[in-house]
Amino acid sequence: MREIEYREAIREAIIEEMDSDSKVFLIGEEIGIYGGSFKVYKGLLNKYGPERVINTPIAENTIVGAAIGAAITGYRPIAEIMAIDFSTLAMDQIVNQAAKIYFLSGGSVNVPIVIRTQGGVGKGVAAQHSQSLEAWFYHVPGLKVVMPSTPYDAKGLLKTAIKDDGPVMFIEHKMLYSTRGEVPEGGYSVPFGKAEVKREGNDITIFAYSNMVIKSLNAAEELSRDGVSCEVIDPRTLVPLDIDSLVNSVKKTGRLIVVSEACSRGSVASDISARVTERAFKYLKAPVKIVAGLNTPIPYNSALEEASIPQVTDIVEAAKKML
Repeated sequence: MREIEYREAIREAIIEEMDSDSKVFLIGEEIGIYGGSFKVYKGLLNKYGPERVINTPIAENTIVGAAIGAAITGYRPIAEIMAIDFSTLAMDQIVNQAAKIYFLSGGSVNVPIVIRTQGGVGKGVAAQHSQSLEAWFYHVPGLKVVMPSTPYDAKGLLKTAIKDDGPVMFIEHKMLYSTRGEVPEGGYSVPFGKAEVKREGNDITIFAYSNMVIKSLNAAEELSRDGVSCEVIDPRTLVPLDIDSLVNSVKKTGRLIVVSEACSRGSVASDISARVTERAFKYLKAPVKIVAGLNTPIPYNSALEEASIPQVTDIVEAAKKML
């Protein structure tokens, strides 16, 4: 099978959906001639024109607000917030409008909007461009939260998101855009709420998402050389969450490490730990271990930046201590 970059997989999904449905359009900052900050939209302005690739001023509340208005009138906008840090400027539109309109209308008004954004540490862009804020949206009923780790998942999940009749936060990691993986030619989709076992094992379950899946797989490979068998589970979507697959894995291994780049306080990782402990307590041979980011703004300095989030060595050390 061919291998393509993560960014190329995202672009393919967008092109396929825009070709098949004239109601799908793009709206965001620098997505026109510039092609987006990570070049995902390269060439799309020439292909579809300015009526379907709408370049906006730097105004996240306007981008999301306009997209919501279009969505409730039958369009399927893909709205880009260049960095998840800037979602702070559109929280009223996302949390109070997009997430609530279907419920406030008694189910009579859908809001089929995909909000593409990127987050995470890397490239030394400091505290206002490096945050992992998925817990904010994970907390809000009415939003789906998608965080793909591979090019295959990125394409299949984005196609599912665009077809979904509700608002989807589609969160990508800036360090994944140049990663490569197998992606079949032609259309396919990946369902929401279906986790994938990225590596099978028997001694420890490692639950990780987004860029931490890559680090967890590297840690699992290192641990295997010491005879430790790790099962790595990627939820692919945090909302809906395939908690059953995770619990079943923990019942098999008896141990769980939750790996997340976001700071540990009030995190998705904390919630996962609580839910698994509640459902699988009698199967646990050791307390659940969370390996997560420090409770600090992300530093600019590259050494401090690296130290602020989990690395492969941190996951390996946590596994060895657990055993």
